[in-house]
Amino acid sequence: MGNLSGMTWTLVLTVFSVLLALRVGAETWLDALNRQNVRAHANSAPDGVREVMDAGTYARSVQYTLAKSTFGEWQGWYDAAWLFIWLGLGLLPPVYHGLAGIFGGSLWGQTAVLCAVGLIMALPGLPWSWVSQFRLEAKFGFNKSTPKLWVTDLLKGAALGLVIGYPLLCLVLWFVRWQPTWWWLWAWAALFIFQLVMVALAPRLIMPLFNKLTPMPEGELRTRLLALAERTGFHCSAIDVMDGSKRSSHSNAFFTGFGRFRRIVLFDTLIAQLSERELEAVLAHEIGHYRRGHVPKMMAFSALMSLIAFGVIAWLAQQDWFYTGFRFNPADGMPAALLLFAMISELFTFWFHPLGNIWSRRHEYEADAFARNALGESAPLIGALRKLHEKNLSNLTPHPAYSFFHYSHPTLVERESALRALAPA
Repeated sequence: MGNLSGMTWTLVLTVFSVLLALRVGAETWLDALNRQNVRAHANSAPDGVREVMDAGTYARSVQYTLAKSTFGEWQGWYDAAWLFIWLGLGLLPPVYHGLAGIFGGSLWGQTAVLCAVGLIMALPGLPWSWVSQFRLEAKFGFNKSTPKLWVTDLLKGAALGLVIGYPLLCLVLWFVRWQPTWWWLWAWAALFIFQLVMVALAPRLIMPLFNKLTPMPEGELRTRLLALAERTGFHCSAIDVMDGSKRSSHSNAFFTGFGRFRRIVLFDTLIAQLSERELEAVLAHEIGHYRRGHVPKMMAFSALMSLIAFGVIAWLAQQDWFYTGFRFNPADGMPAALLLFAMISELFTFWFHPLGNIWSRRHEYEADAFARNALGESAPLIGALRKLHEKNLSNLTPHPAYSFFHYSHPTLVERESALRALAPA
């Protein structure tokens, strides 16, 4: 029995190591291709993007892209090393069993073990988050946060994760005890309902914990945006301005909620960077996602993926090799299975990222076309996209393989080309 367990561990460790090496190797190769392409155009922007930035800004965007890529590559290797330490070298089982000895085997105790392991595993990544915020982003003028705010956000996020995650995990483990065969269907349904509820409640309960949302004051901009929303069939309860500038100079816009709870949210940085006509174009693009049914489609896709994930977990939890291969005991049961799946699933889902990106990019083209038709011209959206790329020092020359694998949005050149190809409204 001992020899069989040893063979299982060797086989699983080999497969795990190969999958980890393949993922890290692919990421490293894609990063290298992207940096090579950026450096090839570092001295002069290629045709199609020369009008987006002046020479000085373009040079800074190249430096920012290369710095982010190098930083991300080192962080990727660091994260992979920790994953191998936890699972390949067997650090996780003694930590898990030690915590289980403290919290016990009750439903609440098993949930506490999972939460504690999650918090411990998050600690090695904190230095990278700090350096990214206060070194990399600050170097290029994007960071507006303070150490106090960074720590406060960290503590709030951890507390919020416990307040929300602990009951949900406890509910999942209760389903396992209540319905040992079909628990995964009950757990999937409960989490899907929870996600729908949070879509409506998050703007009122979660977002205000981190940012201040204030109603857009009366004026020409508010009148124009509300008129656009009514004209395009997007009835919303309010337009809010988020103080995103207290953390970063990056900008964004989105809408949240359902029905009468639907709200438009604009970053204050976005309002400062764009003209009123360009803000209309950005809002029309976001409305385009709603009118083209992208939100329910993505939610349905997410629900399908989570259903498959729960089904896979239910199957793996019944396989002794899944436990012994990572030096656990089959008696550890579902809590260990959930933990292991959460840690290794990315080794498989990583290879399917391009499929999701293809779908997402199609949605972006459709939303761009909707915005162009809503405003009757392409110029405002093109102008907004150019300014956003300039202000964010975005990479204007990504390698095609890199953008295909990682970009959920088309490149600026691709979006401009598609907008200019649209027939006159």
